[in-house]
Amino acid sequence: MLNPHYQQIWQTVQLIPQGKVACYGQIADLAGLPGRARLVGKSLGKVPKDGWRGQAVPWFRVINSQGKISFPPGSDNFDKQKHHLQDEQVVVIGSRIKLKDFQWQPDLSELLFALEF
Repeated sequence: MLNPHYQQIWQTVQLIPQGKVACYGQIADLAGLPGRARLVGKSLGKVPKDGWRGQAVPWFRVINSQGKISFPPGSDNFDKQKHHLQDEQVVVIGSRIKLKDFQWQPDLSELLFALEF
């Protein structure tokens, strides 16, 4: 049985626009789960293969607060995440993404109408 908070996290991650990234803690805050950054990471590992509510959950757009991919460099998951981000024109240098250039900053309408939590 899945943790009921996973759905909140998945819905929030689905809102990250293409070409943008968000940090684990940022997603936790936006999902109404402040201080639960580790839960965000855990939930992303449990995303159903067919996504959530008929849409993909772009797990690869979530990075750590230092602006880095969290998987070990050279691992399959690291390479997969890096390639997904580069396919969306996100610049990845080593394992780092410049948050000032690529971090998702939801606008007021997204905060009021798209985020449910």
